[in-house]
Amino acid sequence: MSEVPEHELESRRETVLDDSLKGASILTRMPSVSAAQWSARSLLVRWLIAVRATVLVLTLSSAAFGGLLALHAALSTAARFDAIAWGACCLGLVLAHATNNLLNDLTDTWRGVDDDNYFRTRYGTHVLIHGLLSVRGLWGYIAATGSAALAIGLALLWHTGPEILLPLIAGAFFLLFYTWPLKRWGLGEVAVLLVWGPLMVCGSLLVAGGSVDTGTIAAGFLFGVGPTLVIFGKHIDKLEFDAAKGVATLPVRLGEARARRWVVAMTVAQYPLALLLVFTGALPWPVLLMLASVPSAWRLIRMHRAPRPTACPADWPEDTWPLWFVAGAFVHARETALLMLAGMLAAVLLAAI
Repeated sequence: MSEVPEHELESRRETVLDDSLKGASILTRMPSVSAAQWSARSLLVRWLIAVRATVLVLTLSSAAFGGLLALHAALSTAARFDAIAWGACCLGLVLAHATNNLLNDLTDTWRGVDDDNYFRTRYGTHVLIHGLLSVRGLWGYIAATGSAALAIGLALLWHTGPEILLPLIAGAFFLLFYTWPLKRWGLGEVAVLLVWGPLMVCGSLLVAGGSVDTGTIAAGFLFGVGPTLVIFGKHIDKLEFDAAKGVATLPVRLGEARARRWVVAMTVAQYPLALLLVFTGALPWPVLLMLASVPSAWRLIRMHRAPRPTACPADWPEDTWPLWFVAGAFVHARETALLMLAGMLAAVLLAAI
């Protein structure tokens, strides 16, 4: 596999980014913007850049899956379905995730983790490291975004009742303590599986009017595998940097080879778990549309069978490097989530007939 020298890659990247940002959507890619580009954009666009809006689709997907589970149950059993509360829950969870991303950047900058961090500054715009916002300005973003998320959460608690209190408290805990100390203790990956899995899926299900049982909790874990693959890939990509900074993520503790094997195991495990949940009736059969993501899973498995390249391969997008495993995991996670959502939507339509 031929590789591009780093100095040549850097000169090419500037041209690629400058050209692609002219028409690229900040909702579909991680842009890296200059100070001039930043100041020329509206406050909303700046906020979307600062919170890394591209990854918020993972949160929206989990919330949507929980709501579709509730809607399917309502159509099948004539139970209650609260569409307005579900919509508010989706918005609140997206704002909570955005707040976490802002806090992540603030905390890691304070602790020196993001100083000279080649990976983080390539993983989208870092508003502090790139000098686009002051610490005070970032606090303003955090306060506004976090307050909106909290207000929605409290409104849903008042509207829905105490059954969502536990997910609300758990979500607040992970939002505040994911970056430190959970990620440093090697618990960040577990937190992602819990949050983007049963916590968001079952929380959305409860808000929308459904009920939680063992099957829906297991379905939440199934949906949480995708975001967990993404965070594993991200932490494997920057394993050496995290180790040097004293951030003992799970891949740092496992080592790259074992971490890659964990990713392969989780990727494979999605499919028998989905089959089991459909067989036991926990999920409707159209969810098996996710089996169409097997080719994507195979590509991800093949990628993780070899160590990460030391330099950008010639056939790899230059503006993506040094993101490698996380880029592959994100593609697979997004495809699997969309297929599962499409399957649930099909199940809803069939139940409505």
